[in-house]
Amino acid sequence: MTSINPDNYKLSDKTANLTAHEIFPFSETAQPETREFLQKVIDILLDYVNACNDRNEKILDFHHPEEMKKLLDLEISENPAPLQQLIVDCATTLKYQVKTGHPHFFNQLSCGLDIVSMAGEWLTATANTNMFTYEIAPVFILMENVVLSKMRQIIGYDGGDSILAPGGSISNLYAFLAARHKMFPGYKEHGPRGLPGDLCMFTSDQCHYSVKSCSSVCGLGTENCVMVPSDESGKMIPSELERLILERKARGQIPFFVNATAGTTVLGAFDPLHEIADICQKYNCWFHVDAAWGGGLLLSKKYRNPRMSGIERSDSVTWNPHKLMGALLQCSSIHFKEDTQQDVTCQMKLPTVALTVKKENERERKLKNKIEIFFQGLLLSCNQMSAEYLFMTDKLYDIGYDTGDKVIQCGRHNDIFKLWLQWRAEGDAGFEARMDRLMELTAYEVKRIKEQSDKFYLIMEPECVNVSFWYIPRRLRGSPHTPAKVVELAKICPIIKARMMQSGTLMVGYQPDDRRPNFFRSIISSAAVTEKDVDFMLNEIDRLGQDL
Repeated sequence: MTSINPDNYKLSDKTANLTAHEIFPFSETAQPETREFLQKVIDILLDYVNACNDRNEKILDFHHPEEMKKLLDLEISENPAPLQQLIVDCATTLKYQVKTGHPHFFNQLSCGLDIVSMAGEWLTATANTNMFTYEIAPVFILMENVVLSKMRQIIGYDGGDSILAPGGSISNLYAFLAARHKMFPGYKEHGPRGLPGDLCMFTSDQCHYSVKSCSSVCGLGTENCVMVPSDESGKMIPSELERLILERKARGQIPFFVNATAGTTVLGAFDPLHEIADICQKYNCWFHVDAAWGGGLLLSKKYRNPRMSGIERSDSVTWNPHKLMGALLQCSSIHFKEDTQQDVTCQMKLPTVALTVKKENERERKLKNKIEIFFQGLLLSCNQMSAEYLFMTDKLYDIGYDTGDKVIQCGRHNDIFKLWLQWRAEGDAGFEARMDRLMELTAYEVKRIKEQSDKFYLIMEPECVNVSFWYIPRRLRGSPHTPAKVVELAKICPIIKARMMQSGTLMVGYQPDDRRPNFFRSIISSAAVTEKDVDFMLNEIDRLGQDL
């Protein structure tokens, strides 16, 4: 057992009673004490990594919120706490934290603890730099260019533009904003007055909620985010999409944006991209693919097609490496096929200058840079605010590498180094093997569920690593699978989930969807999982449900 015990991490008497104001950066002579403090933090982190990979360890030590408040000292006092207390705080935090890297954690789409990516995150935190200009993040900016360009090539784009964003929801928001700007560039300056009419957008009824959120945040209103029916497997029905587009056009609205999902959150379904692309082309709609979840399968020759066939026809793609690829949270990207905004006419009032006059060469360079920036990219054209205190046009380097004016965030966390380092460690072949392995384990789970059909009911054959099933307790085994039985099976899910958390041995999610009440949805996205962990999951669910 490798449990985290806060009493095990003792600093020397000299260092223990110091405060943060007596080590770096406040004291120039405190190198030994600073090193001792940080080394003890590293000891805690390494023990936590060991615990995450110890199958004899619990996933969590569950307590209800009011109980947890009694176990933790979370108050901020007037006087500084000594370093020893900070060490105890670090250890206590991890003692009660859910071990999402544990091989028996099947609960979320983002899980696992990739050691190389984690090392990259440690370095990132230490470097502590913002990603808005090449000036302060030169190495990381160049890494971002290389990795994002590679991802666009894998999607099937020739050129284009990309950015790392704080999560798939914001990536989808960037796609929406770019689409509206591309098609209606007057909106940026004039707002709704710059539109020729009321816009509407379309997405599957199985999409991630963030797509609908875009319609609210960006002023369309949720009633103008049209939910397209899906089939039994969770895929958008193209004929329904076309019917609804025509219906909205008949109302006088302007369909402009269609979101397809490559790997839905619950069922892991992949919308038919080629058919949706045909409809978008026919009705002049921006075609966005939310591949936040399923994007990792682009790296697998075996599993990419037919799931992702047609993604190269999209206008934009959301892809989260922190999901199937196992990069540490957070690591989300948005990619665009176009890197230019050709529909925008430059309305800048350019000063009249004698460009041949030598003394005005500097002014010429500034002017040239302004024009290049204006036309450099769709993201930049859409989001640029030209804050002169950050994004000056007369810097000593090529300002095309500055990214801050391409985004709505200004400050942007360094999410690239951990992904770049992980990709260096894996190579394309390593990532492909990882994707294939996750899918093989999913097939193994399906096989084991079918072999125990008296205990488990498989809801559908999975396309991704989401496996949806019910547990059948003893009293219901052998009875026909009727709607009444399904109601009973649904009641069992939250009971077993509660027992999982109280025992700390396993975590598997459950939820309802539009067609059925509560069911279990296990996720295999951690590289730590093996066949014996899948067997443990099914056996543990059975053990926890014996008396139900």
